[in-house]
Amino acid sequence: IMCALLFLRYKYTTLYIRDALNQAMDEELERDERVFLLGEEVAQYDGAYKVSRGLWKKYGDKRIIDTPISEMGFAGIAVGAAMAGLRPICEFMTFNFSMQAIDQVINSAAKTYYMSAGLQPVPIVFRGPNGASAGVAAQHSQCFAAWYAHCPGLKVVSPWNSEDAKGLLKAAIRDNNPVVFLENELMYGVPFEMSEECQSKDFTIPIGKAKVERQGNHVTLVSHSRFVGHCLDAAVVLAKEGIECEVINMRTIRPMDVEAIEASVMKTNHLVTVEGGWPQFGVGAEICARIMEGPAFNYLDAPVTRVTGVDIPMPYAKILEDNSLPQIKDIIFSVKKTLNI
Repeated sequence: IMCALLFLRYKYTTLYIRDALNQAMDEELERDERVFLLGEEVAQYDGAYKVSRGLWKKYGDKRIIDTPISEMGFAGIAVGAAMAGLRPICEFMTFNFSMQAIDQVINSAAKTYYMSAGLQPVPIVFRGPNGASAGVAAQHSQCFAAWYAHCPGLKVVSPWNSEDAKGLLKAAIRDNNPVVFLENELMYGVPFEMSEECQSKDFTIPIGKAKVERQGNHVTLVSHSRFVGHCLDAAVVLAKEGIECEVINMRTIRPMDVEAIEASVMKTNHLVTVEGGWPQFGVGAEICARIMEGPAFNYLDAPVTRVTGVDIPMPYAKILEDNSLPQIKDIIFSVKKTLNI
């Protein structure tokens, strides 16, 4: 038993999400001299959330660049650098600030490859924390998954755990298309086990593929980012009542892995989507439409249920904030409603 435990300890290590992201950028900066990072406080201060800790000391001013507080300006510089053959990582201190630069993200980055008839790729990663944090109210608590996933030309990625963070960020940096990489501020300090395979410098996760985090046969729960953890917690509670949930971690919002969701729905015959964003025209709404239009619709035994953020600007008061975001009890309630229990 001791030998087995030592073997498992050697094979797995615990890594915080901020460190997984840091590791991914470090490895790609080392691998490809065209890669560089720019954004507010990413260099000498080691990043607002310490995601870029140590990179400035290792790679210097030319590759880890502190910018003025001007998202439109430095996003434009990053897009231009990508067009010139470099591979920038553009960090927004929060994706709420990306609204200042959305013209660069959509009109300059996302559309250029199509408008140039495939002659001008724009290999760039826009990354930073997305969605609600804690106590930052209406202007700093939005989920941009549906906003950016609406736009053709962008790939939109939303990791949940450390494995997702490292593997998907490395894949995003290597991709020849603009990628919006949506992290979550509340997840930076959460540790997850990483296998020996995930620690390899060659480890990547393909963009556009979901992952089944838990097998089940009664209902499918589909989510992304922080709320995958909520779904897994709800599944543990429901399992004690004899309800087995299959939990799908989307990983990528665009292109969406509809086939993985359809395969699960054909097995469980029930579907609940969970997200922190607003309900109207959200990620869950798109999943509902895809299921209705596809082969899995005839396998449903009940309507699809959405669990989302409340359709209001985020309140500041904590008790109101908690009630504006999906909680584990909300997921449990929706599952039982879907199963008519």
